[in-house]
Parts: sequence; C-alpha cells; structure tokens
Amino acid sequence: MAEMSDAQVAGILDRTVAGINPVLDTLAHRDPLGLKRHTFHDDRHRDSTVQRALHLLADALDVTDWPGTKGWSSRSMNSRADWWIGRIGAVNNIAVAYPGVFGAWTRRLPLSSTLGFANQAMVLVAIAREYGVTERSRQVQLLAAVLCGRTVDPAMPEDDQRSELPTEPVERRHTLVGTIWETAKVLRSLTGEMERRPGSPGPLRLLTYIPIIGAPASYIGERFALAQATRQARKWIADHPEAITRT
Repeated sequence: MAEMSDAQVAGILDRTVAGINPVLDTLAHRDPLGLKRHTFHDDRHRDSTVQRALHLLADALDVTDWPGTKGWSSRSMNSRADWWIGRIGAVNNIAVAYPGVFGAWTRRLPLSSTLGFANQAMVLVAIAREYGVTERSRQVQLLAAVLCGRTVDPAMPEDDQRSELPTEPVERRHTLVGTIWETAKVLRSLTGEMERRPGSPGPLRLLTYIPIIGAPASYIGERFALAQATRQARKWIADHPEAITRT
C-alpha cells in the first residue's frame, strides 16, 4: 500500500478532531441536573429532601473535580490537563485492553493499534484545549506531529477526506467508550500510520500475547504509551506558542 500523503493524513485527523470536540464539550459543560452548580453552594437544603439529595450527589461529583465543579475551578491549568489523562485516559484504556466490550464488531478493525491511537487522540485533544490550543487546525497539527511523526498543513486537506461529523447529542453517542469506537472507525484508513504513535514498552508488548495476563499487560502498556504521548504533546505546545488561542 502506498504511503499516505500529508494532506490525506491531515484530512482524516481533521474528521477525528471534529468528532472528539463535541464529546469533550459535553463532558466539560453539560449539567442537566444542576449538580455542578450545586457544588458552589454551601446551603445543605435541610428543608427539602430532593435538594438535599442533589447536594449530596453534587458533593460526590465535586470530589472527582469534574470539569465545571467547584473542585475543578481551583485546579491549575497543568492539573486540569492531568485530570483528563488520569480520568478519561484510564477509562478508555480499559476499552483498548479489553476490546471484547465491543462484541462482534471487534473483527472489523485491527483493534489494539486503532483503539490505542483513538484513545491517545482523544486525550491529546482534551489536554490541548486546557492549554489553549482550541483551533481545530492546530489540534490536527498536534495529532499529526505526536501520533504520526508528520508536520502537516491542515488548512487544505483533500476534499474527499474532510467532512463534518454530526455534533448534536441526538446524532452521536456522547459516551467515552462510544466515542473511542466512533473515532477508531474514522481512523481505520490510517492503518499505515498506527505504528508511529507512542507505543507500549517492548517487554509489556510481548506479554500481551500470553493468555490471561495479556489484557492486564496491555492496559499497563497503554498507560505507559499514553504518558509518553502526553509528554510529547506538552512539548509540542511549548514549542508552538502560536498554536495557543489568545483570549
């Protein structure tokens, strides 16, 4: 198979970013029960059973420092980026290590590489947003550099590669596992690029072939790989201050 051009890679990554950002927006901003808002209130609402119950739930949410809560507001920029790595990355790594959660569909993709790539893409976009890299084109450049080892100009991806994914909640499954799967399907044509991403250390990669311990070894290996990817992403952002949107 011929190597993909930079324009083709940029186009596919552009679609990937288009699908990831709405999900991150939902996780960061939606508050349908008002629990995030409750974390800023000290009133225990002892005269209302419903409000008291909501406040208890809000307290539990606040302990996690979920985006939009009082705990989140006290975090530094670096700490917020770490939150996405530690929380979202950890959850998605389970799907990468145990692809059986997707059932019969697991036969449709080269899963270990594709899901790992999708997970890293999602986390890197999340931390990029915390550092002010909010323009889609810049996020594409970041993913191309860290995950594909390419320097791309995403301004003009090939027309047949660039398209908008649905962004409304009714049109997309705004869940972590659902998003990593949808992202993996978008990325499946990047097969030749998958091995360029930061990967699991050699010894752990060998252990993934051993029954029983293979999945835990894969999980640990992906944690190492994600840590390496995020270090490279932070360095890329530091080296490209022009990518940060000034507010």
